[in-house]
Amino acid sequence: METPLRYDPHMPATLITEEEISRRVAELAAEIDQDYSATDELILVGVLKGSFIFLADLARRLATRHRVEFIAVSSYGDSESTEHTGAVRLLMDVRHDITDRDVLVVEDIVDSGQTLEYLMRVLRARGPRSLHACTLLRKPDRLQVAVDVSYVGFDIPDVWVVGYGLDWAERHRTLPYIGQIDSPA
Repeated sequence: METPLRYDPHMPATLITEEEISRRVAELAAEIDQDYSATDELILVGVLKGSFIFLADLARRLATRHRVEFIAVSSYGDSESTEHTGAVRLLMDVRHDITDRDVLVVEDIVDSGQTLEYLMRVLRARGPRSLHACTLLRKPDRLQVAVDVSYVGFDIPDVWVVGYGLDWAERHRTLPYIGQIDSPA
């Protein structure tokens, strides 16, 4: 049942509805279950903060035995630094060893690809049996590095988005849909 929202003239315009998200998350879970049917345990690595809602919904729909871990990263300098320099640093690491384990990185959005490329490189060096990525959103027109994403919820245009875990200045993160806002610049 959809929670009714009070009208707010500052609410972001809907880009992807709650129903579309729910349907796509179920489809992604079915694909992941099929691909990991032979695994003893899948390790889901959620990238904080943005992936937490997507990760929770995806994990609840998986039939595959799984464990949830979290990782957090930050770009150096201002909000544009990742786009220009690719400088990313690890703020919080997974708590358990992933050697010889099946690992699925769960992202909220792949924009330039810099952050996911960094994470995949860091995690791959730890010797997982398999390492793949899943993202709710991808902006193909913004990609700056080649990064393989095995599971993509939605490809979207180059617009500012919020909701379902994504925020702008910590606003709109808990909206049940993906909203589009005017560039905050």
